[in-house]
Amino acid sequence: MSKINLLIVDDKQENIIALEALLNRNDINIISTTSPNEALRICWEKDIAIALVDVQMPEMNGFELVEILKNNARTQDILIIFVTAISTEAKYAIKGLSAGAVDYLYKPLDPYITSAKVDSFIQLVRTQREIKTKNLQLEQVQGDLIKAKEDAEQGKRAKENFMANMSHEIRTPINGIIGLVHLLKQADLNEELKEIVNLLDVSSNSLLGVINDILDLSKIEAGKYKINFAKTDIKDLATSASNLLNVKALEKGISLKLTIADNVPRYIMADSLRLNQIFMNLLSNAVKFTNEGEVIFKIEAIEERPNTKLLKFSVTDTGIGISKDNIETIFQSFEQVENVHTRVYGGTGLGLSIVKKLAELKGGELDVQSELGKGSTFSFTKWYKTVEKANEEPVKRPIEQLPTLDGTKILVAEDNSINVFLIVKILNDWKVQTTVVTNGAAALEALEKDHFDLVLMDTYMPVMNGLEAIKKIRSGHIAGKENIPIISFSAGVLDQDKATAKEVGADDIIGKPFKIGVLHEKISALLNR
Repeated sequence: MSKINLLIVDDKQENIIALEALLNRNDINIISTTSPNEALRICWEKDIAIALVDVQMPEMNGFELVEILKNNARTQDILIIFVTAISTEAKYAIKGLSAGAVDYLYKPLDPYITSAKVDSFIQLVRTQREIKTKNLQLEQVQGDLIKAKEDAEQGKRAKENFMANMSHEIRTPINGIIGLVHLLKQADLNEELKEIVNLLDVSSNSLLGVINDILDLSKIEAGKYKINFAKTDIKDLATSASNLLNVKALEKGISLKLTIADNVPRYIMADSLRLNQIFMNLLSNAVKFTNEGEVIFKIEAIEERPNTKLLKFSVTDTGIGISKDNIETIFQSFEQVENVHTRVYGGTGLGLSIVKKLAELKGGELDVQSELGKGSTFSFTKWYKTVEKANEEPVKRPIEQLPTLDGTKILVAEDNSINVFLIVKILNDWKVQTTVVTNGAAALEALEKDHFDLVLMDTYMPVMNGLEAIKKIRSGHIAGKENIPIISFSAGVLDQDKATAKEVGADDIIGKPFKIGVLHEKISALLNR
């Protein structure tokens, strides 16, 4: 324990000696002087915690000394105890306390009272200093936390920007490949070329699936993933997923069976997109890791309340199974049961990680039961609100039956040559007149020179990006063109990208890769507005 400095100021040496003898103890360091001016110097130079000051002194009385100390920021916190032989009348005590003293000691000094008072003030000083030290520590910790928070936010922003850029740079060429495959499928090809195009279609969509898995995982971890509930035909959703994976199952010579219990409602309130993602991942894994036997996809209602049912979706396979030691590992990102399986079966090891995170986001529980060499059962349970019937949805026409947009003039701002070829080919099939530019600045120049019915604006372009161009158009940069319909093209997957495009003035947003029917629908809606 560090010693506390205590100062005695008295013009009579014998009084100092008496006080020193009385206060002699191990936890305080006594400093004394007979000169008030010397006392000021000592208080300035040394860390004085308590000062016992005589009131009546020839050079400067105690009141004056204390007033000087209290008016200086460096010495204002010293605890002052006046020692006096003058009258004990209240007016003198009030004068001393008003000057800044905390207590009085009257001569002749009572040793017990003097010792007790000094002891209590020493404890007070120690407590105050401890509090001050803890406050400084708290301030330091707070400063570190603020800095850590700022660093984390900066890192988060950097990650989001990276994800947006990566999404655009990767998905844009894939959009071109998928679009070109679509055009090739409509061409008159021989059987060999059709097979090649079909393989190209499967490969490009598989690549897109892997990229979407990585981006979805990043969105979930960044807290940017939203669950949107809507009326969902659960039987139709499950049938579509099982039919899709049944093709792979048949190729491997295994059976995929779908069983839906009679007590399962037809319509529920659910996020059909995310629920389908769970189905597809679980079924895909089951088919992938099963070489003989069967995969059973079962849906049942295991508990019921008014207007709600606890649904259990389970996928059981007769595949390779998982050892108890590896059960937890399979839910970690980029992990599979054993590294050897990555070589034998392929995959990123993201599927189950995404399923688990989606299940938790949806408020459900994911469970796994498995035995090595015998197979596995993955099940997902959640309470769902039941719905009597779903809203009628408009019948969508096949792509080849989409009506033309004859006479429509559209400005296409896109810097990727493959996407330009694809978009122009699609628009020309709809009898649309197109003008192509490769950046936002060129789009503004084109709008100034000619009339267009609509603008298709890519988000990321050199010289001037699409968002800046849209902002300039909406702000009146080109007179009379402020309200022209604009659809923003974006390969970004973050909700923030879409929100930003809306904020700057885009009428609608279409992602890359896009569905041709959706593009036609959005263009038609804006032209008829």
